[in-house]
Amino acid sequence: MSGYVGDLSPKQENALQEFRKAVSDSIKPKHDDHYLLRWLRARDFDVKKAEKMHSEALEWRAALGADTILETYQEIPVIEKYRTGGVLGRDKSGCPIYIDPYGLIDIKGLLRSAKKIDLMRKFVHVMETVDKMCEEESKKCGRKVNALTVIYDLSGVGWNHISKPAADMYLTIVETAESKYPEVLKKVFVINSPKMFPVIWSVVRPFLHENTAKKVAVLAGNYQEALLKEIDADQLPMCYGGTLTDPDGDPRCRTHEYYNQAVPHSAMTCTTIGRGSTLQLEYEVHKPNSALRYEFLTEGYDVGFGVFRKSSRERLKAGDMETVLPTQRSNSHLVPEDGAVECDIPGIYVVRFDNTYSWARSKKLHYLIEVLEVSTRNSSSSSLSNQAEAAPTQEDICQS
Repeated sequence: MSGYVGDLSPKQENALQEFRKAVSDSIKPKHDDHYLLRWLRARDFDVKKAEKMHSEALEWRAALGADTILETYQEIPVIEKYRTGGVLGRDKSGCPIYIDPYGLIDIKGLLRSAKKIDLMRKFVHVMETVDKMCEEESKKCGRKVNALTVIYDLSGVGWNHISKPAADMYLTIVETAESKYPEVLKKVFVINSPKMFPVIWSVVRPFLHENTAKKVAVLAGNYQEALLKEIDADQLPMCYGGTLTDPDGDPRCRTHEYYNQAVPHSAMTCTTIGRGSTLQLEYEVHKPNSALRYEFLTEGYDVGFGVFRKSSRERLKAGDMETVLPTQRSNSHLVPEDGAVECDIPGIYVVRFDNTYSWARSKKLHYLIEVLEVSTRNSSSSSLSNQAEAAPTQEDICQS
């Protein structure tokens, strides 16, 4: 049985009755069986776990003011102007469609210009708006509408979109959606996924309930055809195969652009590289098709940066190692440097900060380095799990 209204097993029906009684003092008149079953499905019809989840969500809602946020929410200009995503149209069953062209966002720039709590409040405002839309649609069409169809457009997504601050914020939202708005998703379509998508999925997948993961469809090739099976053309932007455009004719219906500001020092390790010296950090990568993600800045002056690979822990000079990313001087004192290198071959990857050209000045460096490894879960489908935040096996400051 699916666990939805009208398709319950005797065991599920008993769990619903027990759960309804357990939460009767805390739910509102509009919270019908459709609502109650969301919490039960999210905890595999374990009444005690569902009750605990529901109670924690109510406390969270009270602390954040979720019940009144539609009336009290005050827009933050930078968030309204530069965030991506929004509700646009309805699918064929009347469910609102949330489209997020995530590749257009400068997530780190946004995080440096807005507080995380304000971004979270915006997320809550969006979810409460969707809930209101579903109520209105239910009255309009005479049947229950209580789910959301999502389209994630990953065109343009790069390593900067999964930098440490960006990933932390996104995963916080994913976890909040799972625990505070369970079983709201009807279907998630991922389109224009980049080569690095397995790494992205490895970061996100551990935070998703199995029911949610099953609703994610990664579309390749002619994704327009698949979208149009679920969405009428006049409800889908032209750039995705529909006929909908902005009033000015923009086929995407939304564009975003923002400038990166400084990387917060508090998220990074701080050290000093002496004049005429180098700093080498070693990271062991165990599995192919992984990635080494980096972010750094210097105070006052530039520094050289390169990535190398070797097969043993023997201390080697740069010229004796395989070059992965050639050393170049970076103006990281003017613009923070960030990115990632693909680690197709397992081995020991050496991140090397080079100050050998400077005999007069030492350099104060702030850095954040992470290894993202892809692994296969034990399941019928090829899923992935996160192996991020590997610590360096060695930190070495030496004279050239």
